Amino acid sequence: MPDLTEKKTAEEIPAQAAVAVAAKPEKARSLGSDAWHDLRRKPIFVISALLILLLIVIAIAPGLFTSVDPRAGDLRLHYLTKPNYTHFFEADWFGYDLQGRSIYARVVYGARASVVVGICVTLGVTILGGITGMIAGYFGGWVDTLISRITDIFFGIPLLLGSLVVLNAFTSRTVWSVVFALVALGWTQMTRVMRGSVITIKQADFVTAAKALGAGTSRILFKHILPNAIAPVIVVATIALGGYIATEATLSFLGIGLQDPTISWGIDINSAQKVIRTAPFALFFPAGMLSITVLAFIMLGDAVRDALDPKLR
Repeated sequence: MPDLTEKKTAEEIPAQAAVAVAAKPEKARSLGSDAWHDLRRKPIFVISALLILLLIVIAIAPGLFTSVDPRAGDLRLHYLTKPNYTHFFEADWFGYDLQGRSIYARVVYGARASVVVGICVTLGVTILGGITGMIAGYFGGWVDTLISRITDIFFGIPLLLGSLVVLNAFTSRTVWSVVFALVALGWTQMTRVMRGSVITIKQADFVTAAKALGAGTSRILFKHILPNAIAPVIVVATIALGGYIATEATLSFLGIGLQDPTISWGIDINSAQKVIRTAPFALFFPAGMLSITVLAFIMLGDAVRDALDPKLR
């Protein structure tokens, strides 16, 4: 007779194997993949990301959205000519400005300057502030003191007022001069964020273990500390991007930022204020586009912050 114990064991093996497979834990996700998993399920992230993607496409290829020359003016078609809201994507869709130029075409082409300034300034302040903050937070001592005091000096200069002073030194104010002025004065916030994050991370056990194993300073900074300290900087940079776009428009509105022949929403808002009573649409459309752009980046930053900060989950 077959042994009942052996038969029972043979029958239990497949069941035990199935239980073991079912009980196998999921593969742990990294912080980035975990954040992306959460972001995809947030409507606010999806909406803001689609708006930003559309803005980037408009900035790269404005000719896809209009064939009208934004600088071509016809004095026969001035701001008293009312917009024709049934002529979608045509020159008179949003009406005309004081010089007879298509407001719709200028709104489309104005996205390029705003997006370029916002992205370039954000990259500049993130790189400059990230490097200085990482050095100050890791080395400490007199290095931290020196960088912190320099940061305090620049931090005490209002961004808008300081940019006015810096831009007055340029005879020709282009996109790159505005980027330079905003980067030169806006890096301090990133420095403080990165410094605080590095001070926290450098006390972790894996950094101590890397030092004990003889890892060099550059390897510790860029291999161990930077990937774990960059999350707060990404959040602040994403939210600040919208603020830099608004700052550029403000400088252009005041006549200190971008100048003709560069097309900017701030320049158009400045021109439209003269006819705000008789032609409010001339102010509404560039200002509305600016508001949507800034709001999209702020919404994206809020969604990224919620996904990267475990305390907010």
